[in-house]
Amino acid sequence: MNNQTRKPKLKGIDNTGFSTSNYTEGGRLTNKDGSINVQKTGTPFWTRISIYHSLLRMRRWKFFLVVFMFYTVTNVFFATLYMLVGVQHLQGIHPDNDLMSNFQQAFFFSSQTLTTVGYGHISPVGLQANIVASLESFIGILSFALVTGLLYGRFTRPKAYLMFSENMLVAPHRGGRALMVRVASYKNNHITDVEAQATVGMYMRDGDQLVRRFFSLPLEIKRINSLAISWTLVHMIDEESPFYQMSHEDMKEAKMEVIFILKGFDDHFSNIVQQGTSYHFSEIVYGAKFQPVFRRSEDNTTTILELDKLNAHEPAKLPEIDKSLVNT
Repeated sequence: MNNQTRKPKLKGIDNTGFSTSNYTEGGRLTNKDGSINVQKTGTPFWTRISIYHSLLRMRRWKFFLVVFMFYTVTNVFFATLYMLVGVQHLQGIHPDNDLMSNFQQAFFFSSQTLTTVGYGHISPVGLQANIVASLESFIGILSFALVTGLLYGRFTRPKAYLMFSENMLVAPHRGGRALMVRVASYKNNHITDVEAQATVGMYMRDGDQLVRRFFSLPLEIKRINSLAISWTLVHMIDEESPFYQMSHEDMKEAKMEVIFILKGFDDHFSNIVQQGTSYHFSEIVYGAKFQPVFRRSEDNTTTILELDKLNAHEPAKLPEIDKSLVNT
């Protein structure tokens, strides 16, 4: 079977935000963390980037590294200004012929001024030194207010904290085949009214042109009241599915990518949270089923969710494809 010549039963959708041309997109459409795999060019860097959003979304170690670098560079800059003014204008410093010793004393005076600590044993003397110290105090007040606001924003930013299985399975289900993905909340938060949407992008032949078509994938259960344990998202591969009668090789030829988006209400944040992910055709396991991911505790008083087994699966036999229906 050549999948590029078959026509799916479902009507394609064109409101995904992605192009259908086969030469406009490189790699996967959506990254595993749900972010869009798009790089923007054509305008200056500072007009394309939002510093606020970047600082809120970057990894924790990167954020603290940026704050530390800003703190260090600012102190080096003002220590250099104090050296240019003359360390003799900093009362309490003992200037000597060692340049590094003088710079070290100016650097630590700068850190005390920037943080408005002011231990008192060093103070500026003269107009120029006082102007530099006043400017540094002003910048210190503003910068630490900004850092405090960013820390609060990062701490209180609503986040779904959802963990998806690493692979998407084509598994036996109700006498047929189904796409399956498993998801769970890995924090001690509680998400209610959870709704899931699934979309697939796949290459197909439209006359002499190869185009990417998008289809909405109906889920067996698309909404649950509470994500208390784990949830297996199931798309039944029947006559209404774009994967009907497709083999594993057909899915590879179509270079399919399935995008999942989940949103729900987090009662800790009192806000709606959302998270997505995608599965490239290389991440599909054909002919497998998930293993149990939760069990009873030994004293039968609670349920244990084993998150390290979220992707655990085992081989499973799939029903044979009816080759007579391939080109119907």
